Parts: sequence; C-alpha cells; structure tokens
Amino acid sequence: MTLPISFEFFPPKTPEGVDKLRGVRRQLYALRPEFCSMTYGAGGSTQAGTFAAVAEMLAEGVDAASHFSCIGATRASVRSQLAELRDMGVTRLVALRGDLPSGYGAGGEFQYASELIEFIRAETGSHFRIYAACYPEVHPQARSPQADLQALAAKVRAGADVLVTQMFFNADAYFHFVDEVHALGLQVPVVPGIMPITNSAGLLRFADNCGAEVPRWMRLRLQGFGDDVAVIRAFGAEVMARLCERLVAGGAPSLHFYTLNQAAPTLALCARLGLGA
Repeated sequence: MTLPISFEFFPPKTPEGVDKLRGVRRQLYALRPEFCSMTYGAGGSTQAGTFAAVAEMLAEGVDAASHFSCIGATRASVRSQLAELRDMGVTRLVALRGDLPSGYGAGGEFQYASELIEFIRAETGSHFRIYAACYPEVHPQARSPQADLQALAAKVRAGADVLVTQMFFNADAYFHFVDEVHALGLQVPVVPGIMPITNSAGLLRFADNCGAEVPRWMRLRLQGFGDDVAVIRAFGAEVMARLCERLVAGGAPSLHFYTLNQAAPTLALCARLGLGA
C-alpha cells in the first residue's frame, strides 16, 4: 500500500525519556514518514521541549511539524515564537487553541484556533503549511454539531491547509464528517488520526475524555481481556488495521499515527497495512 503517513510524539519529561524517544524515532523513520509532529503542552508549558525535539528531528533529516497552541499567549509572544521556528527551518505547524495549565485564569490575546491561524497567515504569509484539529464525532466542548462545523470552517477560512482528526474507531463517522466538510465548501484534506491500541483502560479513559466513541462490542472485548497486554495489542492491531484499510479504500489522503512515544504498536500496524515498506 502506497500512502503518505506521519507520526506524532510528545516531549518527554526526563533525560531517560528523551533518549528513549530518539530510539523510537529511529525505528519509525524506517517507514519514511512524510513528516513527524511534536505536541505542545497546556499554555505552552512544554514549549522548550517541543522546540528542542523539533530541532532534533530536523537535524535527523526528517521534516518536523511543531504543535503551536495559543491560549494564554500574546501576539508579541506568538510573533517571537514564529520567528524562532522559521529560523530553525520549520515549515509545518499544527495550530491549536490548547488548554490552560491548571491554576491559570483566562488570559492571552487569542480565544480560538481560527484567530491564531489568521495571525500566523498575516505574519508569515504562505511560509507555513498549517494543520488544524477536527473532531469527526464533535468536539466535547462544542455547543452543537453545527457550531462545531462552523468553528472548523472558521479555521479553514483563516488559512488552515489540512485538517487532522482526533482519534476515532468508526469509519462511517469519518466519511460522514468528510461529507459535511465538503458540503460547507471546504476543499481541504481531512487526515484520519489513528491511535494504535496498546492499553485497554488508558484507551477507554482517553476516548471518554475526548468524546471519541468506542463501539460497544469493542469496549466489551477490551474490558474482557483484563491486563493481558499481548492479547490487547494483537486485538488492537487487527481492529485498527481493518479500520485503516476501510479509510484508505474510501479515499483518506494519508494517515497520521498517535504513537504515544512507542514504536512497536505503530510498526506492527503499518506492517499489517504494508505501509512504508
């Protein structure tokens, strides 16, 4: 199967984690990703770690995208950070609203990701390829599905080039969402975000928090496996491979893998799909 793929990592908090992630990246680079992205903590709390990891990936010869959140930021701070990223050679950004660190009140000069995207475009023109987040099953904080789509449209009209979805497990939800995006006249690629299944309790908790529906049959199977990691991973690889095959057959432009800083689950899933070989 020939299809562009990309990988997401998060900044490790310890020197050991940094070393481990370097090894994970080396393994995943063998799949020849189009790019790799690095997440950005609440209120920019991991900015230094994010930018350092992005610089490392660029030095390793891989196109690197920096996540970039705006809650709590000022126009001056964003302007300075954009200049830093440009000087590093970054040409891709994942532009997000982000969440404030606990203990912070509302602050900053941006309320929405669309405002950040508009500012990036005004400041840097077409230098950055901008990726924006989307939720096929509706953002958990959206007032309504219609309001969620309008917020998404604002991001695209502000200058987003590509939409990347939150994780999901229902292919029909993705295809329906793509139809809704196109019905609004938004002709942008909608890239599925894929979460390899490695841990039952953690996956179900994260899915519940971000509003991703886990089909009842799948939830019951995962709960029934208990703590048997080998069985969970084998089941997860099979389920996610079938999902990815259906997405690709239906026209998904590429696949973006949420690696959780682990190589083996994504390598196994890509091997099943014949990706990167």
